[in-house]
Amino acid sequence: MTASGERIFVQAIRRYCAEHGIAVDVRSGGWLIAMRGGGTRHFAFGYDIGLNSAIAHRLANDKSATAEVLALEGVPCIPHHLFLNPKLGLNVVGPTWRDAMLKLLADHPQGVVVKPNEGTSGRSVFKVTTEAELDHAAGEAFSMSAGLVISPYVAIEEEVRVVLLDDVPLVVYSKQRGSDWRHNLDAGAKPVLLEDGEARTACVKLATDAASAIGIAFAAIDVVRVDGTWRVLEINSGVMMEALAKLNPELVQATYDTALDRVFGKTRREP
Repeated sequence: MTASGERIFVQAIRRYCAEHGIAVDVRSGGWLIAMRGGGTRHFAFGYDIGLNSAIAHRLANDKSATAEVLALEGVPCIPHHLFLNPKLGLNVVGPTWRDAMLKLLADHPQGVVVKPNEGTSGRSVFKVTTEAELDHAAGEAFSMSAGLVISPYVAIEEEVRVVLLDDVPLVVYSKQRGSDWRHNLDAGAKPVLLEDGEARTACVKLATDAASAIGIAFAAIDVVRVDGTWRVLEINSGVMMEALAKLNPELVQATYDTALDRVFGKTRREP
C-alpha cells in the first residue's frame, strides 16, 4: 500500500492508462479495474491483469493441482497433498481424511507445512510437528478455505521469484528471510534482485518449464533451493510486487507496462 492507501498494482495501471489515453474505472476498492482503449474493454481483478486463460489461472491458484501437473510433466516441485474441508460432507471428503493427515505427519518426523490450498500471502501457514499442532493448523486453514494442503517441511536454502511473460523473465529476485522461517514478503522477507549467473539461469529455466507445464502466460513463479537442488514451490497467476516496488518502483512499473502492452496488443517493451 502507498500513502494514498492504494496498491502499487492499481497505481501502475492508472499510470499506464494515463500515458496511453486509456479510460480507467477503479471499482470495489481497487480490486476490480475496468480499462477501455481502442473500443475494447479489459479488466484486471485482484492482481490478475487478464492475460491468462481460465484453466491456467485456476491451476495456478490451486497449490495441489499445480503440484500434480508439474509432477506429470516431470518438473521438480515441492509436493502438496490436498485435503478437502470436512464441512463439504462425508460423501465428498471420505471418512479417513484425518488418518491420512496423521500418516503424512508420521512419515515426516522433521515436520510438515499446513496451509490453505489457495493463496494467502503466507497467512494461515503453519509448521507442524505434533498431532495437537496439526489439529490447530487444520482448523485454521479450514476456517478460510474449502481445502488445505500438506507439504513435507524442508530446509529452504534460498527462495527466488521469477516474473515471466511468455517465457521472458521480466523480474528475478530472491527473498531474503528475516527472523521468520517463511520466505513470504508479507512475513518480513526482503526482495533482492538476482544478478546474472548460474543461480539466476537455473531459476529462470525451471520457472519457464513450470509456466509451460500449466500453459500460463503471465505469472510470478516461486522456486526454492533444497539440498542444493531447485524446485518449484508455487505459481501465482496474480503478479504482486508491492514489496519490490518500495525498492525498485521503476522496474515494477516497467513490468506492468510490458504486460499491459500485451493486453492492449501493443509491441512489447521489455524492462
